[in-house]
Amino acid sequence: MKYAFSTLGLPGTPLERSAALAAAHGFDGLELRAHPEEPLHPASPTADRVAGLRALTGAGVTALCVAGYARVAAAGPDEPVLAELRALVRLAADLEAPHVRVFPGGGDLAGPAADALAVRRLRAAAPFAERHGVRILLETHDSHRTGAAAARVLDRVAHPGAGALWDVLHTWLGGESPAETWRALAAHLGYVQVKDVASARELVPLGLGAGVLPLAEAVAAVPPDGWLCWEYEKRWYPEAAELPGRLTRGREHLERLVAGAPNGPGAAR
Repeated sequence: MKYAFSTLGLPGTPLERSAALAAAHGFDGLELRAHPEEPLHPASPTADRVAGLRALTGAGVTALCVAGYARVAAAGPDEPVLAELRALVRLAADLEAPHVRVFPGGGDLAGPAADALAVRRLRAAAPFAERHGVRILLETHDSHRTGAAAARVLDRVAHPGAGALWDVLHTWLGGESPAETWRALAAHLGYVQVKDVASARELVPLGLGAGVLPLAEAVAAVPPDGWLCWEYEKRWYPEAAELPGRLTRGREHLERLVAGAPNGPGAAR
């Protein structure tokens, strides 16, 4: 198993610092929030991208994913969404990141209409991503928060350039068990985002294992050569404790869950 954390937990931090923290606390990779508030985003110039890759390589850390904000199921014309997807894919390729994260964002539309938009756009973008060595991952989030909802889209896209990012919080909020999520997403899964919270109404991030999310069951579903990424949402909850002091304990907790999981991928089944 490999471990990463999201730079959402270190808002505005220089990439050199984030990479150094990952290396110092035993993490293999970083999920890079791709937003103008952060060091790297789709409008970043070539020099910044080269320097970013150098910082990651120098620390011995992988860019697991470029976490973008494209909404593939949102109402509106296709081309702005497709242009955003292509820009995210190019950034990921420049950083040697295998994945791009996107959201559904279809909340203003009926389910079938949102599904149709997401399918059409992902079908259009997936071959471009594949040519760049990148996979676009639809996160279980907002209008498609369960594995079943994401799979409705991805089963129809049916292209290796598109897959799923399993956010354990959102599938749990959607009333789906880890075993159900795994069954829906097994054919599409890129990696799993873990986190912890006190309850469905108290979403301030906690240290892993300190809350109520079914992390052991989710971890048991991840193939032994997969990735677990801790998304600590400090950017959205500034009152949360600082992430650096929690990193080692968080990784150790995940390692204990992995060690205690039944052998073999999809064990949560």
